[in-house]
Formats: sequence, structure tokens, C-alpha cells
Amino acid sequence: MTLPHILLLPGWLGSGPEHWQRRWAARYGDTVVEQADWEVPRRGDWVARLEDVILAQTAPVALVGHSLGCHLIDAWASSSRHTDRVVCALLVAPPDLHGSQLPAVLMPWRRALAQPPLPFPATVAASADDPYCRLAAAKRLAERWGAGFVDLGPCGHVNAESGLGDWPQGRHLLDELVRRSSHPASPFND
Repeated sequence: MTLPHILLLPGWLGSGPEHWQRRWAARYGDTVVEQADWEVPRRGDWVARLEDVILAQTAPVALVGHSLGCHLIDAWASSSRHTDRVVCALLVAPPDLHGSQLPAVLMPWRRALAQPPLPFPATVAASADDPYCRLAAAKRLAERWGAGFVDLGPCGHVNAESGLGDWPQGRHLLDELVRRSSHPASPFND
């Protein structure tokens, strides 16, 4: 069985060089999906970019979103006709887009809560002390997305400032999710 290609989806402002996503790209050869504008994240542009990257792959993909990248996965999945190309998704530290502290530039990302669940296996991994999302809100997101849930304990926003280095626990979560996912791993025909 061919392993899926891992696509890493940073959140608002991107992931710096010490972020586990950039470290995974360097260590494992995963692909960071770069956006044209990290400061003003236009949902339609980000979704279109993700669609382009997924369609360019010749094998199935596993998506790993951090922060706003989690909501990108949701927005893409609700509009794409190519969700069958995704083996699974790991959604790490999704922010609460309905919280009172949401920056104005992220307001357009708010969506009605009655969205369908993700059409592929997913796991939400959230921190007990994430300043952008309380654990209860992260659990509600997992339920809405039809995803499993992992409480990571206290590790902030699960970013470079959390001091996770290569974040082996996260890689283990991803490896287990990929292993459990049943998806035909063959090249795609258009």
C-alpha cells in the first residue's frame, strides 16, 4: 500500500522555522501548503490554493492543519468535489472562530455551526490551555466535524512557543490516524 503524501496547512500568519510543521517538512519531506497572503487570509483564496495542491498530487493525501489551517480543511471539504483524495486529517489547535477575542481579519472565516461532518476520518488534537480555544469549544468542533478528540494537556497553542520541537507525539497521532484510515492508495484519474 502506498503511503499518502502529507500536506501541512499552517494557520494565520504561517508557521515559522521552529514550528513543528516546518520541522516535519524538513525531517519527513512533507509539503507545506504556502498561501499568497498569510496576513490577510481570504478564505476563498486559501481554499482554491489547497484545491490546486491536492489536484497536483498523484497519490492520496493526509491533511495536517494547525490553527486556522483546521478551518481551511473544513471550508475546502465543504466545497470540493475531490474529498475522495484525502485519506484523513489531523486538526491541531483549532481556534474558536465564535469566541469574543477573534481578530477582525478572521471574521470572514466564521461559518454557520450546522455544517456537515468531514467526509474523511479526522482527529482534533487540542491543548488544555490554548489561549485561542477552550477545551470545551475544541471538543464541540470535533463533534461537529465527526472527528475523534485528543486532549494534549497544557501546551499552549501547540506552536513554536510551546517548545515542542519536532513534536513526536503529534507525528504518532498522525501515523496512527493514517494507519487506521481505509482508503485506496492508488494514483488518480481525472
